[in-house]
Amino acid sequence: MLALRDLQAAFAAHLEGEERPALADLVVGDAIAASARLRIHRHHVRQSLAGALAATFPTVQAIVGEAFFGTMAAGFVREELPGQPVLAEYGAGFPAHVSAYGPAATMPYLADVARLDWALNFSYHSPLAPRLVASDLAGLAGERLFELKLALAAGAILVRSPWPIDRIWHAAQPGAAAGTVSLEEGPASVLVLRRPDDSAFASLDPAEAAFVAALTEGGSLGAAAEAAFVVEPAFDPSTTFAKLLSLQAFAALRHGV
Repeated sequence: MLALRDLQAAFAAHLEGEERPALADLVVGDAIAASARLRIHRHHVRQSLAGALAATFPTVQAIVGEAFFGTMAAGFVREELPGQPVLAEYGAGFPAHVSAYGPAATMPYLADVARLDWALNFSYHSPLAPRLVASDLAGLAGERLFELKLALAAGAILVRSPWPIDRIWHAAQPGAAAGTVSLEEGPASVLVLRRPDDSAFASLDPAEAAFVAALTEGGSLGAAAEAAFVVEPAFDPSTTFAKLLSLQAFAALRHGV
């Protein structure tokens, strides 16, 4: 009899494709041999994980089709099994797998679409924490405002790509109007945000993206504005800050800030 740790390791190796004959001694066989039951179990687990990936990356599947996605997902499942029991948290490494997947080389934007799908999934499963609203800043002097370091709200993720992933994403959604997206329309930056019932994203222009990126790196509002000015000398920080406030993109201020 295998010790529990050895049994778990043997099953993990079996799911990864290794043959572990000792496991067959622990499985009851009848008309179906124990070794066959183990293979059926492995197939079922892999199919379930591929199905979970399809649910997490629906836009990628819509672009490439179910058969192509299934083969690509099967390769990822063979390389990486879940490290925790929540399937919604499985697939963080899938965009990198897509990037390295040879048959997808003719779709160089696909990995970034996968990153956007993953960001939407991650955001949706993030907590609905309090957000900063304009009234929280009432009475704050202008110079003090530009010194503030604001954190993005829980689940907010900036996704930047050299490809027009926002337009590609919209074009791939069910019911989207027929048409094509020119890859010459890129690049694109989007800010993914948690909503009460789902997640969504807002497209940002290059200066707005630079502003948000500087904030995510710990910069103050003033430093973020300076980063945006480098991209666009005519950048208006007030307009962008108002836009982000309306999107509820910032976490609520900590007490005493």
